[in-house]
Amino acid sequence: PRDRIKEIAEIKMKDLNAIDLEGAMRIIEGTARSMGVEVTEEAG
Repeated sequence: PRDRIKEIAEIKMKDLNAIDLEGAMRIIEGTARSMGVEVTEEAG
């Protein structure tokens, strides 16, 4: 869920080439999708 992505983005923010947290979250989501992880709004 997006709250977990936000948590990861906050931890990785300094390592990512992102201007803000929203951009960092998009990077994390894209990385997860490229690894075959389905990104959804709800846990499940």
